[in-house]
Amino acid sequence: MFRRWNVLALPACIALLIAGDQAWRDKRVAEWNEEDARRVLDDSPWAKTVTPVTNRTNSGQRRNGGMGRGGGLGGIGIGIPGVGMGRRGGMGRGYPTDTGSGAAPVHTLTLRWESALPVREAELKARETNAPTVDDSHYAIAVYGVPGRMVSGGAQALSNDLKKEAAIKREGKKDLKPSSVEILQRDDGPVIIYSFPRSTEITPSDNKLEFRAQIGSLKFTQAFILDEMVFQGHLEL
Repeated sequence: MFRRWNVLALPACIALLIAGDQAWRDKRVAEWNEEDARRVLDDSPWAKTVTPVTNRTNSGQRRNGGMGRGGGLGGIGIGIPGVGMGRRGGMGRGYPTDTGSGAAPVHTLTLRWESALPVREAELKARETNAPTVDDSHYAIAVYGVPGRMVSGGAQALSNDLKKEAAIKREGKKDLKPSSVEILQRDDGPVIIYSFPRSTEITPSDNKLEFRAQIGSLKFTQAFILDEMVFQGHLEL
């Protein structure tokens, strides 16, 4: 009987933990504390961690510290969600050397919908004074934790390469391509901002988005579920 009670109670315990993690959903923004804000920024429907893969065929790009021309996506590495991490993540160390063959895992990156209202509000609440500026006419996805050596070199050439290798994919619809990519150099590492025009509307009927990108030799894909990205009755992207 005791063992059966444990089995029955487990789903309820999991539900309570999930509810605790998303306590901010049941509050007005004005009622958020800093912990709520950090949760939105680091581990929420708008903020995900992803583990890219790197191919030895791109090892020359890693040594040279740039994107390189004509890199192409090749095979897309599917991102593996990791545990929650801080906003600036402490990345840039421990990346694999050019030994072995095939794909090798690397540390996690943080992806965030900078243009989403909950993220903008959470940045204010968390006193993120260096948060990227977002144009209201664009969706914006930011990538944090990229090693500086991956984005060294001419900014315009790098931006053009990053644009070519990025897309938001929706089932049955044409891919959304970024209209611009901005590389922000910060003391704690670069932040890459992908901007997509809102003139191509994303609606709840799209159900799921996949953001795919390649930065230097790092390739990743991350899914975002639109039903989970509703905040105070509105889809927020």
